Parts: sequence; structure tokens; C-alpha cells
Amino acid sequence: MPPSQDMTTALDPGLLDALQHQVAVFARRAEQTRLGGTGQLRNSMDRAAYLLLNRLDQEGPMGVKALAAGMGIDSSTVTRQVAPLVDTGLVKRTSHPEDGRAVVLQLSQRGLARLEEVRASRRQLMVEVTEGWTPEEREAFCTLLTRFNTALSARQSAHTGHAPAESGGAGGTVPGTAPEGEPSPASS
Repeated sequence: MPPSQDMTTALDPGLLDALQHQVAVFARRAEQTRLGGTGQLRNSMDRAAYLLLNRLDQEGPMGVKALAAGMGIDSSTVTRQVAPLVDTGLVKRTSHPEDGRAVVLQLSQRGLARLEEVRASRRQLMVEVTEGWTPEEREAFCTLLTRFNTALSARQSAHTGHAPAESGGAGGTVPGTAPEGEPSPASS
């Protein structure tokens, strides 16, 4: 539900303008770098592939519909995004363990190795970008960004009628935070 006019005007418009501007700048910079990490791995995996591989790593093998529902996108989008991952051997199609007729998607050993390379590169980027931050500042930023993404996911779900996407994030959540939704200011 959109905020009432009274609620919006009661908040500091200058602060809201600064916040929306910083979110827009973040989205642009995140897309420019794809938060791709450092060194040779910079920009080496697109956002869709990273999120799909990460979800399969965190949640285990699953069907296209379950993967799509968990990410808050439709099945045809997942099918289109998974195809190159299957073609390159990062994801494999296997029979469902309980229903051999059904197909599930599973992270391959090659996919897991590639995901770990990208994660390590992206962790290094986070070290460099937050150099000079205290551990508490990093944790607070992650907590607030997770909260922001969760709110965006819930808002998107309310407008589309789909359940909010949930995720353990890239390697889990910060202690004391709820799982984040996949959509972020920089996601498609």
C-alpha cells in the first residue's frame, strides 16, 4: 500500500530526496561494475547467473518453478537464464530423487568451483570498497541494505501478487537480519 500523503510529508523531504538519489547512484554504479569483484574475475559473471548459482548452492537441487518462485521471477525467465548455465556445464539437469519423471536443476562441481571463484573476487571488492570501515559499520550497512532489499521485495510482491522472494544472500545473512529478497536496486 502506498504511504499516505500525511506520512510522506511528515518525513524530511530533503532526506528522502538524498536517499532516493543515493539509491539511484548505487544502482548505476552496481550495474557499471556488476559488483563483479577484482582482478581477472571482474565482470566475469552476470547478475542473473550469480543469483541462480548462489540459490542452487544455498537451497540445493530444485525445479524451475521452485527456483522461479524463490527468486520472485517467472519460470520462463529462469528457463532462459539457466540455459547458458547448462550449456557451459555450470548447472546440470537431473532426475528428481522422489519422482524420476521430474527434472531438477543442480549446481555442478564446475559450477560450484566457478561460484567460489566469483565469491572470493567479490569479497575482495567488498574489502577494498569498505576499507577503513569498522566491522560494526560493515555489519550495520549489511543489516540496513538487507532490510531495504526485503522491503523492496515485499513491495514488489504486493504489487504483483506473488509471494516475496527469499534468499540467504551471497553466503548467508548477517547475524540478526532476516533473509533478503533477490530484487535489489540494481537487479533486473
